[in-house]
Amino acid sequence: MLPEIKASSQVYGYAKGDLEGVPVAGDLGDQQAALFGQTCYSPPGEAKNTYGTGCFMLMNTGNEPIQSKNGLLTTLGYKIGDEPAVYALEGSIAITGALVQWIRDNLKMIEKSSDIEQLAKTVEDSGGIYFVPAFSGLFAPYWKSDARGAIVGLTRYINAGHLARAVLEATAYQTAEVLEAMNKDSGVELTALKVDGGMVFNETLMQFQSDILGVPVIRPTVAETTALGAAYAAGLAVGFWEKVEDLRVNWGARTKNGILQWTKKPAQNSTRVGRRLLHAPSTGLKTNFNIRLELRGGINSRPPLIIEWS
Repeated sequence: MLPEIKASSQVYGYAKGDLEGVPVAGDLGDQQAALFGQTCYSPPGEAKNTYGTGCFMLMNTGNEPIQSKNGLLTTLGYKIGDEPAVYALEGSIAITGALVQWIRDNLKMIEKSSDIEQLAKTVEDSGGIYFVPAFSGLFAPYWKSDARGAIVGLTRYINAGHLARAVLEATAYQTAEVLEAMNKDSGVELTALKVDGGMVFNETLMQFQSDILGVPVIRPTVAETTALGAAYAAGLAVGFWEKVEDLRVNWGARTKNGILQWTKKPAQNSTRVGRRLLHAPSTGLKTNFNIRLELRGGINSRPPLIIEWS
């Protein structure tokens, strides 16, 4: 027998033992809780991105599910009491923070993950190299399980700082591709991106993310928004807050003194006008892949780069 479907925010029962009588009142999945904790309640167009080992971006699409035509997942966001369910589009990226771990553990270039930022700041840009971190294939928006990783654009000029910066930029580029797919599916251009997770304390990454998205990137004081979202859901259920608008006020009050926001820097000499990372199906062994990486223009006066690799 399957369990009865319940809302994300309601009293399910009461604890026993040391927590006798405490209501159990909030139940949200990991990324859905982060969406709720970031107060992304206005559909469509409010989105959050969690930067961890991988990245998970969710956009509130309202009370009707939108079936993606651009490589995203349609998921249930949350349900508050007797109100209609809220749906979301989700874009999952397999390798982001894990790429920093790879630099640390496999290449021994840094001692701890946070060292990646200082190493990246020893250079002004990536020197024209780009990581495709397809260690376990590519997730959204490509869904190519047989894709494999690559570093393109290598020259003798490249040093450890360029590699470190390219590692961070790979996360931002993948996020930009997922966001582009969300804009197409929702029909709404995102005006800001709320961020959370371990990598958001890397300010070099957050600034570069804002640069290539062209929208503000906002990190709240409470970066662990999954726990905050579960607390918000439980608080609504027991009447600590009356409505979701109260949660917006609480989120704003918590962040107004500690919030960090990055905005796009003015372009220098040239403007990045487009990027596509296209993966064609493999025709050989799983270790083989075909890849086309095209970059037109670039920040910091990088030359156009088009590489085809089979």
